Amino acid sequence: MTMVPVVIVGAGPTGLTVATLLAQYGVQCLLLERWQSAYPQPRAVAVDDEVQRIIARLGLREKFTAVSRPHQGLRLLDTDLRVLAEIRRDRDGGRHGFPEGSMFDQPELEQLFRDNLTRYPAATLRGNADVTALTQDADGVRVDFTDLTTGEQHCVRAGYVLGCDGANSPTRTAIGATMNDLDFTQRWLVVDVDTNADLGHWEGVQQVCDPSRAATYMRIGTTRHRWEFQLTPGQTADDFRDMTRLHPLIARWTGDVPVDRLRIVRMAEYTFRAQVADRWRDRRVFLLGDAAHLTPPFIGQGMAAGLRDAMNLAWKLAAVLDGTLPEAVLHTYQTERAAHARSMIKLARLIGVVMTDSGPLGALLRSAVVPWLHVLPVIKKMTAGSQTPALRRSALVVRARLRRALAGHLCPNALLDDGRRFDDVAAGRFALVTSAEPSPAEQADIAGVEVVVVHAAPGSELHRWLRQGRAHTALIRPDGTVLSAGHSPSALVGQLRAFAPQLPPTTAENENHPDVEHDPDAVADRSSLENIHTSATPQTRGEFT
Repeated sequence: MTMVPVVIVGAGPTGLTVATLLAQYGVQCLLLERWQSAYPQPRAVAVDDEVQRIIARLGLREKFTAVSRPHQGLRLLDTDLRVLAEIRRDRDGGRHGFPEGSMFDQPELEQLFRDNLTRYPAATLRGNADVTALTQDADGVRVDFTDLTTGEQHCVRAGYVLGCDGANSPTRTAIGATMNDLDFTQRWLVVDVDTNADLGHWEGVQQVCDPSRAATYMRIGTTRHRWEFQLTPGQTADDFRDMTRLHPLIARWTGDVPVDRLRIVRMAEYTFRAQVADRWRDRRVFLLGDAAHLTPPFIGQGMAAGLRDAMNLAWKLAAVLDGTLPEAVLHTYQTERAAHARSMIKLARLIGVVMTDSGPLGALLRSAVVPWLHVLPVIKKMTAGSQTPALRRSALVVRARLRRALAGHLCPNALLDDGRRFDDVAAGRFALVTSAEPSPAEQADIAGVEVVVVHAAPGSELHRWLRQGRAHTALIRPDGTVLSAGHSPSALVGQLRAFAPQLPPTTAENENHPDVEHDPDAVADRSSLENIHTSATPQTRGEFT
């Protein structure tokens, strides 16, 4: 039976992201996807600058810029399209070096991800592959799947399985996890329209707070526009399949533009939910993306949460597989990500209630709370620079329980003196950001582990960031998150040694590796994954339904 370190179930944005990140570390992985090509229906359209850092880490900075459109932020509007509240975004670039919000077309983005994955020989994508069963033992996971083209049964053995298989995740069912509902379920019509007419609207996301028909509008491309409308009981997307029936809903934005200049590109009906899985792991099987959480789309954090999951888990899993970190660090994945995802879901749910609730609560929020949204702590941080909450304390986020600190936050992707940004220098490794000049003894300590040292010169962005966090030094994880912050470089390096005693020292050979590729001959032959022909009867334990 073919053995592969990691099998990824589902090749949407989350699965493609985690596969690329693992492949950059030289971890061989096999993606199994039911569809042969990128799913064509309209879904996610927006990301913030934190997530654009992840896209850049994949090697897609310039290509994403070419297909995306920076936007101005979010406006909550009344039924007459008058502004109730506004959260602005810097289109020129914020603390992470990217526009603080950008629009895109998800099928186009997924194709970029797919094309990019082919650069990495450690990753193999197999389409028309329907996973039917997962069977775990102490040493690995047997993965059974069916080739949907030929009907043949196949199996492969994996060290770990990552379930990135969406809202109806069979992987989640297989490990016995269930979704905890956060009391938000709504049906919405989602439609993309193409027109060369200039509609002349504010270049951001417009959320219409209307209990009788809440709506969202945004321009997502040069000629592409997205509308979303809450469906009333009994309505379906089929009621609006042609422009004649759709036009009354969008006429407030299209004005006197003739109907024949408006073309429906894609239309779908979605049920927006707010849910979080009760557990994200069973031994060697993990859940990521919509398999682990569902976020209403009102703040553009649905797909983003899946990419954050991938960024959080990939470096840890790669380090466990190569022996650098102990297997116990994988417990930090759910600890860190679940709390963050829940915070963003609750914020999205709040915006959804403001937009749609027809009862006293909705009326109160619209009249008394909406004008003050910008002073609520979570929203104030996002307003001031799209900053999302810190990760919860864990073995890899070290801070005092009641003290506000840098640990758990992202290190800014600051512009350095040589013209590069922090991420370009750190390149997926541990980094030590310090405003202090290490002593000879501290330099010896630092040289004993593989860590990139970034000096925060007085007056620099990183220097100001450290001062605001009341620290002289910060230890940054490979995903850009602050592991710990303090005053002594030696103390932080000591913490790193405690977590990663097997980290090699920094040498000339490992000083620069933006794509940490291992020798392709050191892993199983790629063709063996593309041509698996080991027939087997699916196991009953963990069988998919």
